[in-house]
Amino acid sequence: MQIQISSSDGVPIYQQIVSQVRYLIAAGRLQPGEELQPIRVLAEQLTVNPNTVARAYLELEHAGIVTKRHGSGTYVSETPSPLPQRERTKILSKRADALLTEARQLEVELSEVIKLLRDRDALMKEAMPR
Repeated sequence: MQIQISSSDGVPIYQQIVSQVRYLIAAGRLQPGEELQPIRVLAEQLTVNPNTVARAYLELEHAGIVTKRHGSGTYVSETPSPLPQRERTKILSKRADALLTEARQLEVELSEVIKLLRDRDALMKEAMPR
């Protein structure tokens, strides 16, 4: 699990962990039933207090994103939840906003942006192995 924190961006560390775990799940990089790193291991990796990681895991558990198995660890929830779709939409919305803002600054019309996206999508589909 690749999580990176920043102590200089003003967002509490536990929230950064929650946000990144949600992203990893929404992006399909963490699968249902997959075990998260143990609290102490992740805390050591991030050089943060284990209580910080425990707080993040507890928030994820309360949201139904992960489940704890006593004596076994913390796992991505296997019950289907609308959260991953909402998270994907949220992530893509932020990226779309950034793209549209940049396009406006460059004075590129929406129709050109859409054409560019379609062209890029076609190229990616061609490059994907079957």
